[in-house]
Amino acid sequence: MLAVRFATTSGDVRLGRLDGDQITDAGAAPAIGFDSTPEAWSIVAAAAGTTHPVDSVQLLHPVHPGKLIAIGLNYRDHAEESELDIPEVPVVFSKFSTSLIGSGQTIVIPREETRPDYEGELAVVICKRTYRATLENALESVGGYTAINDVSGRRAQLETPLRQFVYGKSFDTFGPLGPAVSSMDGVDLGNIDVSTTIAGAVLQSSNSRNLIFSVAQIIEYLSRGITLEPGDVIATGTPGGVGDGRNPKRYLRDGETVEVTVSGVGTLSNPVRFEQ
Repeated sequence: MLAVRFATTSGDVRLGRLDGDQITDAGAAPAIGFDSTPEAWSIVAAAAGTTHPVDSVQLLHPVHPGKLIAIGLNYRDHAEESELDIPEVPVVFSKFSTSLIGSGQTIVIPREETRPDYEGELAVVICKRTYRATLENALESVGGYTAINDVSGRRAQLETPLRQFVYGKSFDTFGPLGPAVSSMDGVDLGNIDVSTTIAGAVLQSSNSRNLIFSVAQIIEYLSRGITLEPGDVIATGTPGGVGDGRNPKRYLRDGETVEVTVSGVGTLSNPVRFEQ
């Protein structure tokens, strides 16, 4: 099952169930959006409201997370292309939730950012309050999964000795998320395809089986000291093929569209525009 948050032509923000290219209205979206709890899934499953063609509404990022946590260097090929050691524990940073946008909305590159990059990733949505999860029960905290593009301003990210991950990755619009949240019914988070395509060229293509740290390991590690809450989002890391790791380097360009596809979720598609 796929859950979405969307805006109608009148500006109302709603939750809905996505079936093919049709959205069935499930009612007004709460402030948090779709937090993937069992209660939220029940509401979407029972949706019986107006049906909208998906191209007649504006898809929004599905959830307003209290915490948007990201994991760096979690694919061996990405660590190698970044010329960094394979980490012994998860590399954790965060993105401001104000960076979030939905599928179809525009990534706007600030004038000062000369090295805008893409990072297609699998993201999971937490469904219950979690502290000190074990490897055995960690996945019980995942209520759904989705796609995220961890858009990165490499100039800002790398211009200081300590690397400003939060700043360089939290510019407005640098957090495309969606287009939908998929339920966990029968899903193996260790076997999810992730790809990034620009102008018909597949620039990233991998599978979550290649993660250095699995989703369960990430949740177990994070929850040792951080309480995870419903609606929190964890971006699990990007595979090799980012623009900054290529020769020649390949950054985002004005006017093109970047597409991140996660199996079972669909394609997160966002046009790119340079700030004037």
